[in-house]
Amino acid sequence: MFLYNRLGKKQLQERLRAEDFHRKTLSFYRYVEIEDPREFRDMLYFQLDLLGCLGRIYVAHEGINAQMNVPEPRIHDFQTLMESIPQLQQMPVKWALEEKQVSFLKLKIKVREKIVADGLDEKVFDASNVGKHLTPMEFHELSARKDVRVIDMRNNYESEVGRFENALCPDAKTFREEVEMVVEQLSGEKNQKILLYCTGGVRCEKASAWLRHHGYSDVNQLHGGIIAYVSEIQKRGLPSRFIGKNFVFDERLGERVTPDVIARCHTCGSPCDNHDNCRWDPCHKLFIQCESCKEKLSGCCSQPCYQNYISEQPHPSTPQNLINAS
Repeated sequence: MFLYNRLGKKQLQERLRAEDFHRKTLSFYRYVEIEDPREFRDMLYFQLDLLGCLGRIYVAHEGINAQMNVPEPRIHDFQTLMESIPQLQQMPVKWALEEKQVSFLKLKIKVREKIVADGLDEKVFDASNVGKHLTPMEFHELSARKDVRVIDMRNNYESEVGRFENALCPDAKTFREEVEMVVEQLSGEKNQKILLYCTGGVRCEKASAWLRHHGYSDVNQLHGGIIAYVSEIQKRGLPSRFIGKNFVFDERLGERVTPDVIARCHTCGSPCDNHDNCRWDPCHKLFIQCESCKEKLSGCCSQPCYQNYISEQPHPSTPQNLINAS
């Protein structure tokens, strides 16, 4: 058995279309000692592949970080597998808020130095000295207060389409940029009550430890992240303080939380919060585009990319056998 995917994108899409069952998307992470990440990775790939699971998982000495989906008929088998692996027993799992399309096309498990690429040197701070974990309801109540600072610990393209009301959203493209910006912007508020949040909670683990290292005394973090918060709020029938879309790192690129559209099309400026990648592959930029501009530019992010994309397409009069041969 091969412990990696060997199919092309078209084959993967055809395989999914042929399925007669639904898939459930989930995520989880845990900081836990993994003595041999390579061996752990191979064992996990073998077991998940047998169940037909798809997704993207990072394994490191410090733990595991997973975004994936499971065939609905195999959910019980998946849960049994999790409990059979010591490092994954009693794992808190966060299920997706909506399933409008399949989240992943293939299974990819990689060994990494860290489960989140944070760019931080853990020799200079105690990564285990994290902030207080808040339940979704605790975060909901505290975030409504005017004497607290709510901080979005995600990248700018994530907070652009959805965020908590009154949250500080640093204009950062990487996690390392963001933690530095937060420390600088809050330099005069080290005794302020700070509430951190991110998608699933994993980035807040490092961010809260970094803030505590820099002298912030009252650091709190949303346990389970936005996913856990929205799930709990919806269960209780309460109005969400998180508005817009929750950006996700899979084929869906977003989960609708509230009807609010807080972003704008990067091409024309009209209200829109649909992320996509530029269709011209050498660019492949992640951007927001409305349906009208998408049609005009064939899904490209700009006129130059559109011209490049069009120039690479086969001429309509080119015989099909020549297109296939190329």
